[in-house]
Amino acid sequence: MTPEQLRDVVRTALAAAVERGVLPVEVPGDVLVERPKNPEHGDYATNVALRLAKPAGRPPREVAEVLAAELRGHEGIAAVDVAGPGFLNITLARGALGRIAVDAVTAGEAYGRTATLAGQRVDLEFVSANPTGPVHIGGSRWAAVGDAIGRLLEAGGADVTREYYINDAGAQIDRFARSLQAAATGRPVPEDGYGGTYVADIAASVVAGTPDLLERAGPEQLQVFRDRGVELMLDEIRRSMADFGVDFDVWFSELSLHGSGALDKALARLREQGHVYETDGAVWLRTTDFGDDKDRVLVKADGETTYFASDCAYYLDKRARGFDRVVIMLGADHSGYVGRYRALVAATGDDPDRHLEILIGQLVNLLRGGEPVRMSKRAGTIVLLSDLVDAIGVDAARYALARASVDQQIDIDIDVWSRQTSDNPVFYVQYAHARISSVLRNAADLGLATGFDPPAADGVDAGQLTHDRENDLLRAIGEFPRVVTSAAELRAPHRVARYLEELAGTYHRFYDSCRVLPRGDEEATALNVARLWLCAATAVVLRNGLGLLGVSAPERM
Repeated sequence: MTPEQLRDVVRTALAAAVERGVLPVEVPGDVLVERPKNPEHGDYATNVALRLAKPAGRPPREVAEVLAAELRGHEGIAAVDVAGPGFLNITLARGALGRIAVDAVTAGEAYGRTATLAGQRVDLEFVSANPTGPVHIGGSRWAAVGDAIGRLLEAGGADVTREYYINDAGAQIDRFARSLQAAATGRPVPEDGYGGTYVADIAASVVAGTPDLLERAGPEQLQVFRDRGVELMLDEIRRSMADFGVDFDVWFSELSLHGSGALDKALARLREQGHVYETDGAVWLRTTDFGDDKDRVLVKADGETTYFASDCAYYLDKRARGFDRVVIMLGADHSGYVGRYRALVAATGDDPDRHLEILIGQLVNLLRGGEPVRMSKRAGTIVLLSDLVDAIGVDAARYALARASVDQQIDIDIDVWSRQTSDNPVFYVQYAHARISSVLRNAADLGLATGFDPPAADGVDAGQLTHDRENDLLRAIGEFPRVVTSAAELRAPHRVARYLEELAGTYHRFYDSCRVLPRGDEEATALNVARLWLCAATAVVLRNGLGLLGVSAPERM
């Protein structure tokens, strides 16, 4: 019996008490069922009696006793105890806990997936690095975390579109074009330009594609460097994202907002809402009406639209495409942007709490031998995503970047994450999966594992799984759907990573205490078969959990 199934059992028991008139309350839509900190308190615990005491007009322990009486008759429950002020501690019947393994194996890839977010359409924008340089270590964090969040939202049933916003308009593109032109003509890098060998490489590619380019007039020449340079830079960014296992559904050009009339439509929408005014020749949005620290310029006195105006148009474009929620991931240097963007959304007539979500991520420090590796795009000493992948591999890089909460600054030590030892977290988890795969291969050689599917499940005696280490592992497997749901709701893939590490440790302790395969010429027993299903269930969860992080689950290491 999984925690989800036990929740249904508790709700059914509560509904029965309500129907008999014993408890004059409404049956809650959800009931909290969780593992108690002390295993001696049973397999699961619920605080539902404390929640319902006030509406029932009775002491919590009395409500708990009523529910306990209802639950004690259930065939899957061995014991129900009332503890403390009114907690219910539930011990499952022999075999009820063991069915978790069977359920996990038969569900396969679907185990852990729910429909809690079904019906939601989410636009998830992440990375969106300017096309003026390769993706660096900071952007790589959003690549790993953003893609993992997308996978988690989809596991919850949401319809997710992954989107990359291309800032291909404005001053930074002009600086990039001038930098390319300078590199191609042998001039020094402009004072506000971009340096580094990648600039020279792209400049050479632009010239190679247009052999007469350096013979053309300066303005025409600069335009070619601008257009072709951005195109080549985007090609490299796309390749690096694909190599990292991140695929975007939409690559949205900022320039398209200018050419499509979207900016004019956005300004008209904001005027209709009554929040636009003009002063000193400029057009302003009164964002202070919505909590911003100052009003924001939409159109400058010279007639040029601002980045903020583009943001307004881009947000409205997303909403026009039918997205219920717009999720944007930004680096720590954009934390001051949250207030103005929320004000922007409110000014369009939308509810920022409902339609907008901005996640701010902290910095990533790359270490080698305990010493920081410095990076600076302008100085040409960038630490690239490709450098990280070359040093520790895609799996380790994705896992390391997603393993900590995004509001925490993280250090990635190349020496640690490249080791094939248990102090490397991703190796520790992957090794558990490989170890199980080896066990299952050996079982197949003995004729014990002919296939883990529903027909074979009929012959499994889950009641054989009564050892403390088996029960620890079963409870951990049963927690996986809840972990996935909470990680999706909180946009916290690090919860999956930490759970997987705990699961791997729980499996290793089980394996060291409980013999899975028969020795020598011993006949296989029902216990051997049940333990093989428990191994297979653990593999399913490890595989599914690693998949949510975009990390592979190798069968051999």
